[in-house]
Amino acid sequence: MMFRYLYIIILSISFSSCDHYSEEKENLELSKEFKNYWYSGEAEITSYELKQARYGEIRDGEAVLIYVTEDFLPEEQVKAAKKDDENISVLKLNATKNFNTGIYPYSIMQSSFYPLNGEAHTLKLSASIQEWCGQVYMQLNNHEKFEIESHSYFAGEADEELELNKVHLENEFWNRIRIDHESLPTGEFMVLPTLEYLRLSHNKVKTYKAIGEYYISDEFNVYQLTYPELNRKLKIYYSRIFPFSIEKWEESYPSSSGNNVEILTTIAVKKERLRTDYWNKNSNKNLPLRQKLDLK
Repeated sequence: MMFRYLYIIILSISFSSCDHYSEEKENLELSKEFKNYWYSGEAEITSYELKQARYGEIRDGEAVLIYVTEDFLPEEQVKAAKKDDENISVLKLNATKNFNTGIYPYSIMQSSFYPLNGEAHTLKLSASIQEWCGQVYMQLNNHEKFEIESHSYFAGEADEELELNKVHLENEFWNRIRIDHESLPTGEFMVLPTLEYLRLSHNKVKTYKAIGEYYISDEFNVYQLTYPELNRKLKIYYSRIFPFSIEKWEESYPSSSGNNVEILTTIAVKKERLRTDYWNKNSNKNLPLRQKLDLK
């Protein structure tokens, strides 16, 4: 069980424009294990073999999850450039996918910034999708309401701005599994699906009814989300003990090619995992680290 104490720990870490760092201060419900693992000055990088459903077919590709703590500016909602008492410590997840559809490639990245000071929701989400037909960008900022901007080359989605009342965010569940998986919602509730899914499926940006549940499969815990209206199901498989690492996931929903529509399942399975201060590993001599992650 996680300890429910307040604590203040100041880390003395050198700063540069690309450094990742975070001060632990007034964080709630974080165990000693959590502090030792996530405030070590390193990120956790995991590569996955990806089988991505797109246009009615399964595509081979790669996915990477990069988790790291960093200091965050609560008003500007960006990574802090220096230490300050107003900074908020967050667990950030950058999730990437790369796969080809025939001749042309897809590149997808989602970022979520989840606060470690006891606040209820992620502070910011963003997602970008690039492929040869064009590109899409979405961003959600947590203010009095969720403020969302979306920009797309696709007809009917060009430039949109909207506000939503605060509900559960599917994107942030991937952070919460690592922080306190027992706090994830179960039963029936309203949720905003991932920004990636909303843009790839061209579904309306709104909240949808979902059903959350836990179960055990083989050696993993599984958190499952089912969306009846969307005919969509997500299963996240994660380790039963700390640090509750994501080992694989499955996402099923209707995929179309021409007039044919069928349920296809995207599957990502862990290949390799590495803990490192990757922002300092940007020299050609560091290329072998990609081999350790089994990345092309």
